[in-house]
This record gives sequence, C-alpha cells and structure tokens, in this order.
Amino acid sequence: MSNEQKATFGAWVAAIGTVIAAIGSTPIKSIPKDTLRSFNLIGNELQATGNALEADAIEEFSLTKAGNEIQAVGNVTVIAGIVIDFNDIIKQELNIKGNLLQALGGSAALYDSFNEEHSLDVLYSIYGNLLQIIGNSLQAISGILELNNRDSGNINVVGSWIQAIGAIISALVQTKDSST
Repeated sequence: MSNEQKATFGAWVAAIGTVIAAIGSTPIKSIPKDTLRSFNLIGNELQATGNALEADAIEEFSLTKAGNEIQAVGNVTVIAGIVIDFNDIIKQELNIKGNLLQALGGSAALYDSFNEEHSLDVLYSIYGNLLQIIGNSLQAISGILELNNRDSGNINVVGSWIQAIGAIISALVQTKDSST
C-alpha cells in the first residue's frame, strides 16, 4: 500500500469512526445506553487507528504528522476513560483531556494548511480541520460543564456532529488529493 493509499484509507477510517462516535454521543431513546457507549468506544478506536495511519503515511516530520499523532493519543485518552474502571470524575477528566488533545492535534495540522499554496482543496482542508477543532473543543467544554455540575445541554452532541462533518470533509479532500 502506497503512502497516498494509506493516508486516504486512514482518513476514511477516522471519518467513519467520528460518525460512529457521534451516533454514540447522541441520546437516542430507542437505543440502550450501553449500546451507545459501545458506539462511542468503537468510534474512538477507529479514529485513533485512522489518525495513526494518516501519521504513518507521512515520512518526514511535519506539523500535520505530529497533529495526527496527537489526535490519536487524544482518542486513546478518551478510550481509557471509557474502558478503565475509574470513578466518574476521572472518566470525565480523561474525556475532556482526550478531546482537548484532539483539538490540539487538529490545530497543528491546520497550521500546515496555511503554509500551502492557496487552492480550493487547501481551503476545504482548512474547513475540515477547523470544524474538527471546533467540535472537539465543544465536547471538552461540555465535559467541563458536566464536571462542575452544570447543564451542558446538547453541546456534546453538537460538537460530536461538527467534528464528524469536518472529518468527512477532510477525508474527501484526501481522496481527491490521492486521485490527482
């Protein structure tokens, strides 16, 4: 598998994972909470895998490579909060820190986009990364509010879906870049 193919495959694995995690974060009355939790876990596992594949496809150091690695670590942090038997406060703190790490990783990748030659594809890449950063930040804010016993409303759900839209845009850009 070439690096372009690996990057494209990784982008789609991450995008699919982000959508699955968003479904898991959406309170759907007809789906049991344990099932939604499983969706969230599987989605974050796919995101971590996809981000790691994208990072591995970049041979030389760049902020995009580091950003993908940081995002993968963020997803693994969220996963730890889901699967390890910690108390609720530690689980919430891991979720917050994981989302903030994902936002940081997206910010690093975003910075690299600003240094590229201006084109429509670069603009879409900027939008995709920016939406993911906004989504992860909203999820972290939601977690902070909940940790402080404040109503977060649907901030987490909105953030999850904003991140998913950004991941899909990023995967589409990567696919187009790979085909040219």
